[in-house]
Order: sequence, then C-alpha cells, then structure tokens
Amino acid sequence: MKLATIGTSWITSEFIEAAKESGKLSLAAVYSRSKEAAKRFAEKHQAETSYHHLDEMAKDKNIDIVYIASPNSLHYEQAILFLKNGKHVICEKPCFSNSKELHNAYQTANEHKVFLFEAIRNIHTPNFKKLKEKLSDTGSIRSVFFQYQQYSSRYDAFLAGEEPNVFSLKFSGGSLMDLGVYPLFLAVSLFGKPEKVSYTPVILRNGIDGAGTLILQYGKFVCTILASKIVQSNLDCEIAGEKGSILFNKASLLKKLEIIDYRTKQQKSFACEQKERDMVYEILEFTRIIEEDDHETYHDLQDLSDTVASITEDARMQNNIVFDIEQY
Repeated sequence: MKLATIGTSWITSEFIEAAKESGKLSLAAVYSRSKEAAKRFAEKHQAETSYHHLDEMAKDKNIDIVYIASPNSLHYEQAILFLKNGKHVICEKPCFSNSKELHNAYQTANEHKVFLFEAIRNIHTPNFKKLKEKLSDTGSIRSVFFQYQQYSSRYDAFLAGEEPNVFSLKFSGGSLMDLGVYPLFLAVSLFGKPEKVSYTPVILRNGIDGAGTLILQYGKFVCTILASKIVQSNLDCEIAGEKGSILFNKASLLKKLEIIDYRTKQQKSFACEQKERDMVYEILEFTRIIEEDDHETYHDLQDLSDTVASITEDARMQNNIVFDIEQY
C-alpha cells in the first residue's frame, strides 16, 4: 500500500523506516506546513511527492493510507479529512483529545469503508504476547505498578517561559496524554476496564499536568500508574500475584521480561528477541487487518482505544484539565 505521512519529527522518520522494514508500505508522499521542510523531508526519505497543503494530499489517488504524527489537537481534523477522502488512517497516540472526537472519527471511517488505527506500539509486540501468556503464572494478582517517567527534552524550554506543544492545553498535551497512555494501554489490554479511576496530577503554571499518579481500581487489586515529563525514573514495572511477580522495563519498550517465583526464589527471563524498530509490529497488524478485512480484531482495538480515551478524559475532568478545543 502507498503511504503518506503528516509531520516531520523523529517519530515520523522512525515510522517511515519501520514501514520500509515491514515490506507492507511504500512511501508515496509527505506533508509539512512549510513547502521547503516538506521537500527536505521527502528527499531525506525518498518520497515520491511532497505537499504543504493537506487538501491537495487528501485528493491524491496514489495514496492508500496516511500516518498522522502532528500535535494532538490537530489529529481529529486531519483524520476526518483523509477518512472522508477514502484513505485508511494510522494516528499516533493519543489518537484524539477526547471520546467525542474518537467516536465521530470511527463513525466517519465506517461510513467511508476505511480503517482507523491508533498507533500504540507496545501492545502489538511479541513480548506483550509473552507477558499476557505468563500472567496466570503469578497466581491471583494483588498489586500492579506501571510507570513511564521521562524528563522531557522540552521541559527546559517550558521552565524558560516557552510553551512547547507537549506542555500545552492548546495542543492537548500533558504527561497523561503523552506518556501515561503507554502503561494505561497495557493495563486495559491485560485487565480490562477498571471499576473506578482517580488521578492526582502535578499541575504546572499553565494548567497542564507535568506529572501524575493514576489509580485504576479492579475487583481484587489496584493498578498504580506513574507518568511524568518532569522527572526521570528507571524503576521496573511490576505485576505482583500470590505466587510470583513479573518485572519489566519501561512500559513503552517491553524488552526485559522476568518472572520471580516466591517459593523457589528463582528468577527467570522469558523475553524474546524483538526488532529494534518495534513500530514494525503495529504496521504488520494494521495492514493484516486491512488485507483480511478483519473487523473482529478491528473492533477489539476500537473498544480498547475507546476505554483508554474515556479514562484519560475522566482523569482530566476530575482535575479541571480542559483542553482549548473543549472550551468552545
């Protein structure tokens, strides 16, 4: 299938390289608001065409699927444009700012008989499947701790008085939306929808959450999620049961997987080798769903995105974290 991309950041470059590695997508076009930036990016990745007007790219009949990696608040309008023009859409996480946008976008995709995917790479990796298979070996789960705390390269600019996109209500940023969705997707994929959600954020000067603690209450255990863009942490994530515990590294990577048996004291690794560019796995799954017209798996992913969006929205509303696009 022919691929077009929106955005010229490092994440878009990584996606393009992963697309090439997958063998399923070939780069047809790139977009940037700047004509010169679009041309440079096209040359860098050997794209056939570059655009600086989205309407023109949306009408390009040589494009089958579009990857969107623009600021969060722009995702919805851009996705709707391409869905209405009969293009499949892969939208970088978080797919949209809230549940209303998500529901409308999925309805638009259905009306135009195309697919819409949220690009959350960790749940499509081989090691996630390994984790899910080993879950029962811990016995009855009693405690879960997930974290993704990474000091942002843009935080110094924020401290200096600027307002980068990831620290902006205008662009639907914040630690929960940018980093917290990784462990949140893991939790919902493994344990389902929680019974209750509570969020305690660290609010910065402009009302955005620079960090926060998200509590997901399940029947017999609590899942605690820490997300931060203003501190750095190397703590392992842990799923603790009555028989043993599973440990793994940062929630977005899942490279290290270990299980500890409480009684034998044995600690074993069960991780498998994964491709360095782990976006390959989500690309392979999305293209498979399209090729096989697999609506069962597609609807499962849709439900997953819907649950995560409802949790992040609930968490924000508890703390009056209202994005600019939600104030009109």
